[in-house]
Amino acid sequence: MNWDEPTETAAGPPPGGTAEWPDRLVGSDADGEDTAVEAALRPKDLDEFVGQERVREQLDLVLRAARARGATADHVLLSGAPGLGKTTLSMIIAAEMGAPIRITSGPAIQHAGDLAAILSSLQEGEVLFLDEIHRMSRPAEEMLYMAMEDFRVDVIVGKGPGATAIPLELPPFTLVGATTRAGLLPPPLRDRFGFTGHMEFYAPGELERVIHRSAGLLDVHIEAEGAAEIAGRSRGTPRIANRLLRRVRDYAQVKADGVITEETAAQALDVYEVDARGLDRLDRAVLTALLKLFGGGPVGLSTLAVAVGEERETVEEVAEPFLVREGLLARTPRGRIATPAAWTHMGLTPPQQQAGGAGQQGLFGA
Repeated sequence: MNWDEPTETAAGPPPGGTAEWPDRLVGSDADGEDTAVEAALRPKDLDEFVGQERVREQLDLVLRAARARGATADHVLLSGAPGLGKTTLSMIIAAEMGAPIRITSGPAIQHAGDLAAILSSLQEGEVLFLDEIHRMSRPAEEMLYMAMEDFRVDVIVGKGPGATAIPLELPPFTLVGATTRAGLLPPPLRDRFGFTGHMEFYAPGELERVIHRSAGLLDVHIEAEGAAEIAGRSRGTPRIANRLLRRVRDYAQVKADGVITEETAAQALDVYEVDARGLDRLDRAVLTALLKLFGGGPVGLSTLAVAVGEERETVEEVAEPFLVREGLLARTPRGRIATPAAWTHMGLTPPQQQAGGAGQQGLFGA
């Protein structure tokens, strides 16, 4: 038995969210620079929004029907990995409905009173965007049930036997919840959303359209081959694609003539240690340790983390999800193992595997 805790645990990410690696170019979480740039690059309506065809078509029907009835739109739940456009879609919903938007997040609402203060100040038809809704406190979550269904909350005044519940009527509003972990939402909360959309990772062709659009807004001259090169290293995520585009733009301005060609994009991303499949230094360190030190596995997570020189949570939450999605690493009950694709990508030859029967005979002399 492997005592190195190779199996999956039920523990989620640390209280601050995922164990994101600092200053990671291919990280999907937004930093300060991303937030500022994304505000200028965000599409303003559904027609301008690239990708997510199914979600966009379904959401368009919901919003058109609500406008035809002269009513507020149903509550919307958007799930999916960071950087796929959940916040952008929430702003588009508000714009399509001609309503203001209020933005907050689940971790910011720690008490029912915090939520009551926000809800009581909403205008009729206003859109309330609640990011990371699965991280909201339980008392606030229970208050949200009634607010979403009956547009009413009960405000408790006083404590103990003398406490009094004062009903507070709310104007009709639309709640847009966003979550990266839909499975953590309790069923009563999920059931109160009239529309649920799951955001998928983008295909390379869709990312090329995103990059061309962003390049135009940033006044960057980019060739089709250059956009394809960046898209292929963007992990299916528009946020990462836009971030890589800015870094390649910087390289092109300093090292080239300002035009992003295929060669320029490849050279720039090699400088930033993002390879042809979107793997960065941390990803390659995990694969290198798994392949060279442990012969491709199986190896326990804790042992692999020590070999890489990172925390266990960093390897599990930051590096492994993409490696698993790319088919380069597998999680098994015995531990982490490398796939044949990992050996090929790292340019290594897997060790020769002897047949199980032959190995048994050699060991026992039978």
